[in-house]
Amino acid sequence: MQYGDAPYFVQRMKFYALHKFNAMVKRGKFDYGTLTKIYCVAILANDILPYPQFHTVANLRNEQGELFDEQMTFITIELDKFTLQEVDCQTDLQKLIYTMKTIHTHTFTNPIQFPKFWDEDWLKVAIDEAESRKIKEAREAEKIDTIKNALAMGLTVEQCASLVSVSVDFVKSIQRQLSAN
Repeated sequence: MQYGDAPYFVQRMKFYALHKFNAMVKRGKFDYGTLTKIYCVAILANDILPYPQFHTVANLRNEQGELFDEQMTFITIELDKFTLQEVDCQTDLQKLIYTMKTIHTHTFTNPIQFPKFWDEDWLKVAIDEAESRKIKEAREAEKIDTIKNALAMGLTVEQCASLVSVSVDFVKSIQRQLSAN
């Protein structure tokens, strides 16, 4: 997921895909037919590519535009270019992108306001995972804030670790961040 400006993003995608490709190839006699396909998927918050569509799939093609090789596939989704409304979302991809783009605007106390397609099992799993990660991240941020406050109050690293139920090393890493700032 790319939130900010990303000059040369396509080159970065090629780097990641080719790094994976090189990791699969072995020295000496090697059967290149055994290579698995590589899918490089990028979800971009901003408009980066020079195409009007929000979803781009790219493979290696010849000068006539015919598929030359499909071992590596580059998939980009640009959220800024996605303008469909809930009622217009028909495909699973459209439903997923709509969900990614709008889920933060929905409150989970009033499920009546949810899009009907959020009842589909595969999206329920994705939404539940996103919510549980959000909760975990919030708890982690709360622990960090508590550690920062406890250190500022003069508690020892060991006392902070005990207070928040984390390792001493975790507290020391936060202490180093504070010292660096």
